[in-house]
Amino acid sequence: MVVDAVLAVTLAGVTVVYALQTYGAQYRAQGWRPFDAWAIGLTLLVHLPLVLRRRAPWVVFLVACAGLLAYTAARYQPSVNPWAPLLACYTVIVHRPARATVAAAATTGIWMVSGTAAGIQPLLALAQSAICVGTVWYFATGMRSLSERNARLAELTERLRQEQELRARHAVVEERVRIARELHDVVAHHLSALAVQAGLAGYVFDSDPPAAKAALASIGATSREALEEMRSLLQVLRLAPDADEDGPYLPTPGLDGLDELVDRSRAAGLDVRVAVTGRPRPLAPGVDLCAYRVVQEALTNVLKHAGASARVTVALRYGADRLDAEVGDDGAGDRPGAPLPGGGLGLIGIRERVKLYGGSVDAGPRPHGGFAVAFSLPLPAGEA
Repeated sequence: MVVDAVLAVTLAGVTVVYALQTYGAQYRAQGWRPFDAWAIGLTLLVHLPLVLRRRAPWVVFLVACAGLLAYTAARYQPSVNPWAPLLACYTVIVHRPARATVAAAATTGIWMVSGTAAGIQPLLALAQSAICVGTVWYFATGMRSLSERNARLAELTERLRQEQELRARHAVVEERVRIARELHDVVAHHLSALAVQAGLAGYVFDSDPPAAKAALASIGATSREALEEMRSLLQVLRLAPDADEDGPYLPTPGLDGLDELVDRSRAAGLDVRVAVTGRPRPLAPGVDLCAYRVVQEALTNVLKHAGASARVTVALRYGADRLDAEVGDDGAGDRPGAPLPGGGLGLIGIRERVKLYGGSVDAGPRPHGGFAVAFSLPLPAGEA
């Protein structure tokens, strides 16, 4: 709007100044009226509506053409005042393609009328009009095509962004459903232990009070652990209405199966080295499952992206209150043929798993080549 206002005022001012300087004895000798206040008013009528040329291009075009015709009919020399209809025609072609042909034809006719009124030969006036309007048509249609292409690209970009966000949300929901299924075994384990311990406590309550007391203490510890894991689960997971309630449940793996996982990776071609520092000890089933799945996904990513024969290091560090681990490769493996597909959804699953147990993840390229996934999981006080 501001640009169009500056353009309209500038064009009107230049036209008025030019007319005042060029209206000399020659025009008066040809019978043209002197450039007086009425001429200035008609000139402003032709040019100032250009301020609204983008909002109402067809109306502005009609006003500019009517103003130029009135200017010519009033016997003012028209050769100083023809540019506003041409610019209005350009705007109609760009923004109102359905009326582009009408605007071009009308502009050509008005230019011919003005040209012949100014004393130009009809054929020359026609040629002049056709050249000017044709040039405007060429640039206007080019600009319209560019604008339409940019609009399509913007629409496709927005649609792609929405689809990516939708895929990411679906991936998170699906991963949470898988986590819930795996934690089912953990909860079932706790409930089974509670049932056995409760039965034992009731059986020996009179005959062996110390054993019953120990069973009750174990029930309390197991209950607290189960409640803690369920609380963590409810904080992160949300209900997935389309989840398959009847899907199969698999036994819960843990770091005690790390050797088998490494052997499978080696059989696929990876050169895997395992380094364990600290004192390995049994972990809570949920934490154990999380650590195992993260290492499994990291090794799968190495095989997909770095390729077979890549050198991989799996480092586990058992601390007093945390388990720190890192799976890193050198990026120097062989991957014949096309690369395996991967959309980054595995990293989403890794972050969701670790977040479930209050841990942190750092995944990214290594400074000297390759890729590394490092994670840290807090350990309950009873496991320290």
